[in-house]
Amino acid sequence: MRTTRRLLLPVLVLTIALTLLLSITVQAQTFGTNWIGQYYDNAALSGDPAFSRIDQQVNFVWAASPLPGQISDDNFSVRWTTGEFLLPGTYRFYLTADDGARAIINGTVIMDFFGNSGSQQTQTADFTITSTAETLIVVEFVDRVGNATVQFFWEPVSVAATGTPGPSPTPTATGLPPIPAGSLTATVIRASVLNIRDAPSLGGHRFDRIFRGQTYRVVGRNDDASWFLLDLGGRTGWAYGYYLFFNRNEFTAPISSATTLYGLPEGFSDTGVLAQARAGMRMRAAPDLMSEQTGRITWGSFLPVVARTAAGDWYQVLWKGTIGWVYTGFLKVVEGDINNVPVVGS
Repeated sequence: MRTTRRLLLPVLVLTIALTLLLSITVQAQTFGTNWIGQYYDNAALSGDPAFSRIDQQVNFVWAASPLPGQISDDNFSVRWTTGEFLLPGTYRFYLTADDGARAIINGTVIMDFFGNSGSQQTQTADFTITSTAETLIVVEFVDRVGNATVQFFWEPVSVAATGTPGPSPTPTATGLPPIPAGSLTATVIRASVLNIRDAPSLGGHRFDRIFRGQTYRVVGRNDDASWFLLDLGGRTGWAYGYYLFFNRNEFTAPISSATTLYGLPEGFSDTGVLAQARAGMRMRAAPDLMSEQTGRITWGSFLPVVARTAAGDWYQVLWKGTIGWVYTGFLKVVEGDINNVPVVGS
């Protein structure tokens, strides 16, 4: 009996150790949360999404369509976007897909096998976060034929032991703006801290934050009522509607232009045209690749277009208060008619 106990004790200790190790490993893996999923009924992420929703993880296995009746069983694609507050340090990102996928961190493509077809593939990549500012993460996936699989997560490799990423959840002492009687209002209920942006997208620049339980007057919305323009007192900003409770039908809010918050310098007119960067881009002083670089535009940023070349290969845009030229190969016009933009030069 004593011999049996002696043999069982090391086995028990080893089992407990392995269990703890596995537990630590699983806890270290982070899938992110509140991903904005845009589902396209084509294999190229082209055109407008057939459907958008909030996904808590990018971790799916589909034997058929993810959205029957709206997305085909095969030849569909999805773009997921989220913002995460991470401590500075190096992280290892994992991406598995059948068929293809790519991952983009703060505008940098860290893994790309979007062209893969017919087999499951897994890639890893290390990426260093240098500040506690919000990290923009994008995962793009395509299924061409057969079952569809996609999984994305990360774990720390070498991360600062102290510090807290992201903003403090403590609101400022200033009072909230007054709300006229009878107004459509929105109250933050699904987040402790909600980012306010200058465009109705996670690609928009974050310039303020509001907090759980606070209520604001709604002064506008985008076309599909997924983003709402809030009166912050002296200025307005966009908030994602998933995190808000409305006191009545939110579709009664007027549709607002995505260019509402951009102030153009004197001498430039608002054309109503807004483009979005599909890659990290260089802004230049003139429509020429050899011209002086005047800015570095991040992936997903929104750019009011004020002029264009006759050939249409360069747009003059506003980026963080600076007017400059960008090549159109990596831009998508998301609002307005580019034909209404004045042509400059020969």
